[in-house]
Amino acid sequence: MSRVVLALGFALVTAAGSVWYLPALADLRAGADRPHSRRAGATACLTGWATPAVTAVALLVPESWWAPASVAVAGAAITVGLWIRAAVRHREEARQTARHWAALRHTPPPDRRSHRSARYTFAALLGSGLVAAVALTALQLATGY
Repeated sequence: MSRVVLALGFALVTAAGSVWYLPALADLRAGADRPHSRRAGATACLTGWATPAVTAVALLVPESWWAPASVAVAGAAITVGLWIRAAVRHREEARQTARHWAALRHTPPPDRRSHRSARYTFAALLGSGLVAAVALTALQLATGY
């Protein structure tokens, strides 16, 4: 297979990956609005999708196969490292969020009887509204108005 055809294939795969790397780019541009783990994951995603693009360029260099192969291996290694870092950060953020929720739930839960009365009130309002709608429809049909 020609190196140019292979480079074109890598470029097309990279272009098709825009479904993943464009939202990742938006996450990075959002900055502090996104959690650290999400930004780290977006960095890993962009690195992963930039690897085939750089490999395609390296394939066009008329030298041996070691250049594109080393670019692909280095890009894959960096991407895996960034994904692991993002996963660790996500786990830390999940633990911190769980601790915060646990601190907020220190108060006793509300009385269950109040939920029952709210359900009955809602059911009564819904039922009376449906009865009123049926009565008005029947009245309109009876009078022809």
